[in-house]
Amino acid sequence: MTAPTAPAKAFLLTEKKDRIDFLFNPAELTITKANTWNAAENKGGNAPELRFQAGQSGTLALSITLDTTATGEDVTDYTNKLLDLLKVDSSLPGSDKQRNKARPPWVEFHWGKLHSFKAIVERLQLKFTYFASNGMPLRAKADLALKQYKDEGKPLLQNPTSHTPTLHTVHRLGFGETLDRVAARHYADATRWRLIAAANGVVDPIGLAPGTLLVIPELPVRRRG
Repeated sequence: MTAPTAPAKAFLLTEKKDRIDFLFNPAELTITKANTWNAAENKGGNAPELRFQAGQSGTLALSITLDTTATGEDVTDYTNKLLDLLKVDSSLPGSDKQRNKARPPWVEFHWGKLHSFKAIVERLQLKFTYFASNGMPLRAKADLALKQYKDEGKPLLQNPTSHTPTLHTVHRLGFGETLDRVAARHYADATRWRLIAAANGVVDPIGLAPGTLLVIPELPVRRRG
């Protein structure tokens, strides 16, 4: 029996080739693209003829969960990396210290073979939702809005292969809950717990703490023939 393949983790690749890995994959992605059209005057008509002016920058919106309750790390170690993407970097191309000219870096969103356009982080909202007894943040939700940096004549989101990426959901482990129960809930088959363990790199399934977030990979489709 072939061991299940762990799902690819999403990440951001910065202009300087620094990689910011997500702790958990986003549940959904939202792409927005609009064009600007102007209406020419059409006296006596029911509607004017629209004339194309220009395309507007596309946007990619996503929400991710950052959770370090399993390791006890400060989650701001991860949120600060996202905040740095909004800071001006005078070492980037086009910067001029004498003219006080600089900009933040552009980034690319990657998820396995799926990747996005070059974009700047237009907006970042962080919400801290869980803390240790000493006040250290352990869990946060990050809402990201990426805006197209320039027109490269490529799709806003592209996959070089003809295959559709496998979708995954996230499950928070409850008190007294075990991997076989989680598998029974999501797959109606408790014996599938090994698939969940492999997807999350779980070595000791009995030692999982309540509150742990688990990626639940979608079952592969079996093809006939």
